[in-house]
Amino acid sequence: MPDQEAAPRRKRIFIIDDHPIVRKGLVQLLEQEPDLVVCGEAADVREARAGLERLRPDGVILDLSLRDSDGLELIKEIRAKYGQMPVLVLSMHDETIYAERLLSAGANGYVMKQAASDQVVVALRRVLAGGVYVSERIGACMIERFAAARRKHPVDPIERLSNREIQVLNLIGRGKSTREIARDLSLSIKTVESHRQRIKKKLSLDSSPRLVQFAVNWYARQP
Repeated sequence: MPDQEAAPRRKRIFIIDDHPIVRKGLVQLLEQEPDLVVCGEAADVREARAGLERLRPDGVILDLSLRDSDGLELIKEIRAKYGQMPVLVLSMHDETIYAERLLSAGANGYVMKQAASDQVVVALRRVLAGGVYVSERIGACMIERFAAARRKHPVDPIERLSNREIQVLNLIGRGKSTREIARDLSLSIKTVESHRQRIKKKLSLDSSPRLVQFAVNWYARQP
């Protein structure tokens, strides 16, 4: 009989939580999944450090509140020592308060302990695949805050320019004439003039002298 293809290796998960009942529930949940297996457990930071060093798991489920430390600091340690090792935070604390802070510290996802068990599995698979997981509510809040920040701080007008227009602006800022720009970019003088007109329109500049002044100032600010 032909050899059967080997089954994909199950992802090894390390659980860090100071509540034995929670750890037991997570073990039972994950052991039912064909692609996941619990390789170790820890109740505090000391055990977590030793277990992570010994086992080098594929991913970590971490409680935010540990009896001897803040889970936030442990996340920073994991990120510093183990690079991109996925960390999913499973916590009883309100996600609206902690989720973004923990993602900024290096966590890959945040799930509240009140969430359904299938949501935990979905979140874990997401972070193991290199993604980020938050609830729909937190995702919507993050998008709204990002949009509000963009409204408060308008997009740099330079971002409206095409790559070619950036090149033309750069050369104007260096004091090049239209003829010299045409030569340097292998374009016709007419094409360069068209680019200049589009740049003025996109940057709301009403004259060629203002375009030159803007270009010179912009070029001077570049590294």
